[in-house]
Amino acid sequence: MWKNKTNGTGGMNNSIDLKLYQEVEKFGARDMEICMQCATCSASCPLSTGFNTFPRKIYRYLQMGLKHKLLSSPEPWLCYYCGECNKDCPRGAEPAETMMAARRWLTTQYDWTGLAKRFYLSEAWELGALGFVALVVILLFTFFHGPIITDRVSVNTFVPVIWIEIGDLTMAFLLTAFLMSNAFRMYRLIMSDTKIPLKLYITEAKAFVLHFMTQRRWRECGDDKSRWLKHFLLVTGYMTMMTLIIVFIRWFQVDDSSWHFTSIFGYYATGVLLYITVEMFRSRLKKEEAIHRYSELSDWLFLILLF
Repeated sequence: MWKNKTNGTGGMNNSIDLKLYQEVEKFGARDMEICMQCATCSASCPLSTGFNTFPRKIYRYLQMGLKHKLLSSPEPWLCYYCGECNKDCPRGAEPAETMMAARRWLTTQYDWTGLAKRFYLSEAWELGALGFVALVVILLFTFFHGPIITDRVSVNTFVPVIWIEIGDLTMAFLLTAFLMSNAFRMYRLIMSDTKIPLKLYITEAKAFVLHFMTQRRWRECGDDKSRWLKHFLLVTGYMTMMTLIIVFIRWFQVDDSSWHFTSIFGYYATGVLLYITVEMFRSRLKKEEAIHRYSELSDWLFLILLF
């Protein structure tokens, strides 16, 4: 690795990492060497602007080995992976795949446990982790279940809802702590050279909530507007099901026929998740869309877990 001299301002030095190209290539980037920096991909991307010229900027960082620039770049996370840039590249490159590879690599850099890198680069680790979790759940049901009643539905007798609730809350706490710690590392890397007043975070919080709830920027991606609708349904269905399981499990898991308003949301979440995951399975198997021509194991496992 070659480093330049200190710039005298106290900022972090830029450096050239000669192995960055090969490192990101392991995560799915297939064509960094054929990019000639024509910027056609950035021109075709409806979300790319004069300030955030991606995917071209990310290709440049990878080709030049600018690891610090890539680590502090928000552009990979602004991409919605619509695949329009793949269609317009005059060299036949796959900019969308390179953006996703950069995103996977960045995830491993934010992750302080090192697990993300193992999961992305080793199918044995991915499948082993999934199998381990499944085994733990099976063992818990095998040795700690309640009486088995066969003449009627009695889920709460077999598995008391209080234990499910405790398990859900424990898992939610652990995952939140893990994700927030990684998100903080991401924040520090991206915002290391940028100072923003706290007041601005507060006043712009509404924009975060709006985009999180509506996935509005997806509507600007590509000609097929149904993608936005599918993505919106997937996000709302997943968030609805997660909320029901973690927050409303006492009313959601019942043995009698009494009605509770959570049932409506349960039907919605179940229907949406089943329909969207089946549709995504079909699209990936047939490779109909540009974004589904290449699939990593993590993509398939994500759909399997959703289903």
